[in-house]
Amino acid sequence: MARKSKSNLSELYLEENKDQIYENALAEIQSFELLLGTTLRSVYDDQPNAHQKFMEKLDACIRNHDREIEKMCNFHHQGFVDAITELLKVRADAEKLKVQVTDTNRRLQDAGKEVIAQTEEIIRCRVQQRNITTVVEKLQLCLPVLEMYSKLKEQMSVKRYYSALKTMEQLENLYLPRVSQYRFCQIMIENLPKLREEIKEISMSDLKDFLESIRKHSDRIGETAMKQAQQQKTFSTALQKQNNVNYGRNMHLGRNRILESKNEITLKRTFEDEDEHEEEVLTAQDLVDFSPVYRCLHIYSVLGDGEIFENYYRKQRRKQARLVLQPQSSMHETVEGYRRYFSQIVGFFVVEDHILHVTQGLVTRTYTDELWNMALSKIIAVLRTHSSYCSDPDLVLELKNLIVVFADTLQGYGFPVNRLFDLLFEIRDQYNETLLKKWSGLFRDIFEADNYSPIPVANEEEYRIVISKFPFQDPELDKQSFPKKLPMSQSVPQIYMQVKEFIYASLKFSESLHRSSTEIDDMLRKSTNLLLTRTLSSCLQNLIKKPHIGLTELVQIIINTTHLEQACKYLEDFISNITNISQLTVHTARLYGLSTFKDARHAAEGEIYTKLNQKIDEFIQIADYDWTMSESDGRASGYLMDLINFLRSTFQVFTHLPHNNNDHAAMSGKVAQTACMSACQHLSMSLMQMLLDSELKQISMGAIQQFNLDVIQCELFASSEPVPGFQGDTLQLAFIDLRQLLDLFMVWDWSTYLADYGQATSKYLRVNPSTALTLLEK
Repeated sequence: MARKSKSNLSELYLEENKDQIYENALAEIQSFELLLGTTLRSVYDDQPNAHQKFMEKLDACIRNHDREIEKMCNFHHQGFVDAITELLKVRADAEKLKVQVTDTNRRLQDAGKEVIAQTEEIIRCRVQQRNITTVVEKLQLCLPVLEMYSKLKEQMSVKRYYSALKTMEQLENLYLPRVSQYRFCQIMIENLPKLREEIKEISMSDLKDFLESIRKHSDRIGETAMKQAQQQKTFSTALQKQNNVNYGRNMHLGRNRILESKNEITLKRTFEDEDEHEEEVLTAQDLVDFSPVYRCLHIYSVLGDGEIFENYYRKQRRKQARLVLQPQSSMHETVEGYRRYFSQIVGFFVVEDHILHVTQGLVTRTYTDELWNMALSKIIAVLRTHSSYCSDPDLVLELKNLIVVFADTLQGYGFPVNRLFDLLFEIRDQYNETLLKKWSGLFRDIFEADNYSPIPVANEEEYRIVISKFPFQDPELDKQSFPKKLPMSQSVPQIYMQVKEFIYASLKFSESLHRSSTEIDDMLRKSTNLLLTRTLSSCLQNLIKKPHIGLTELVQIIINTTHLEQACKYLEDFISNITNISQLTVHTARLYGLSTFKDARHAAEGEIYTKLNQKIDEFIQIADYDWTMSESDGRASGYLMDLINFLRSTFQVFTHLPHNNNDHAAMSGKVAQTACMSACQHLSMSLMQMLLDSELKQISMGAIQQFNLDVIQCELFASSEPVPGFQGDTLQLAFIDLRQLLDLFMVWDWSTYLADYGQATSKYLRVNPSTALTLLEK
């Protein structure tokens, strides 16, 4: 209804305007101030039906004028009559004039028809032209909008989302406001937020694919970065060597030029090899396309959601970090498990470092440091746990090398790794423990395979082979002709070589730890001391305690330990040559092999004495005395003669040991003398205990006489000097207690015993009253 009333008002307004136009035209016609054609053109230019309406207005105007004329005529009727009279007079002229006017009007009408037709055509063309101009102007406003929207669609189709967002921004701010009245523009405006959400979803999907991609490729990225770090380290080492060569050239110009040129050639080849490797090694950018994260970051920044994107990215990367830091349960079984674990971690932080340097604000140094500290604590805990399961020293060494490369790689990216090197010192102790276990088995195998006989050498070549393995020097032996025997057994050079191999193995772990030569020297000496004082000493102690080791083997072990003890100084020189640290340095530790081998010798000597005593006890146990016999058999007991023969043959073994130098002679002689004295003393005590046994209730004089014959054989054995070196009757004093006791009962010289008791010159000074009383009661 309102629209209809509005239309009526508009029509009324137009009608009033038209009436005003016609009135103006009539006023102009009446004024005769303007040309008639101009006035008529202004009327007919407006509407096609303007002629009829104008004529109506003209008729109305004529009627108005007629009424005014009539009024005027009535007012001037007399004058009119007079005028009519006058007009009648000119009637003839009027008729004539009328004919002329009619003819003129006819001719004017005929001529105006063509003008009217042409005028109407001109009006129609001008309306069309005006409409076309309007359409062109509107299209010129709409075409850029349509072109930009088409460009937006094209950018969306080719996944240029950042450019699409820029295009949307231009559409909204510049183009659409100009043509917002059109319906298609409203449709565009409604679609733009949907397109933004679509772009966000697509870019987020691309980011998720990117995160999945770097999770899969992190091990390859890390492996690549670790290879590059190794190559850089090799290059730096080669460059340092080259600098040393140049320095040497400056210091000693003209000397060793050939050697220097060879070094330069070798270094050049090394550089060329490194260049070839560098060309082959791919970078992180080659393995992973980082454009999704850049694109997503730009898109969210343009949309004003940059903080949301940063939080999401960091949250997802923290989750991935926890997954990367979680090792496989069987990682400790192979070196590949550790390598993959380290490669994934390095790849993760290489990506973060790359994102840190190529973006602004997505990853900050504070964030990466916090993430690294968290990861470092987890890595150290994991390595402590899994390395404790490693029992293979080669695997522990490989692990150490991987940790060094891992630390060097991340240090090159600016991450602090001091705690990793501290961890290596803990792993070094474990590595030494695994080495000690391994070498314990090697020592046991060597001792098991040894025949514990002097090494026979048939010619100079065999002799050279032995001394190339063991630093043996004996001028007296060198003077002897071949074939000859070296005093130690086969285990000595083998043990010495294994100790050197242990030092080499321990040195391998100390390499690349960024420690001084003094610290490395100290570590080598400490680990070698552990090998000597704990592992080798334990193996020697166990060897000595084994039941199948006889007296001859024990004596050979004593000789072997003596040679190993003397070789300790050569081991110290060996360590000094490796580390270039003089033994005269204040802080240089010493090897404790001296005490180790002395303890082993003492244990072997004690075992010799123990075994001899055990053997004597075995013979004593088979003694079968008839303590009630009336008289002796006139000869010593069979068990005792067998015992004496055993002791005599045993001590002959000591006597026939090779005495190639004074040390060996003194050592074997001392052991033989101590063993002989110990055996005689033990035999004397055992015989005394036999007489004083509480289960023995009665002894006849015949049994005493038989027992006396056995003691006489013991004294004869002692006086026969079974082992050279005793002074006087020292050995016979072992049986003095028995001798004086038996003499007291054989002679029945109690008066003398009682008279001289307590005097230093007493004949029975060594007879204890309680012992004599006990035997007397029996």
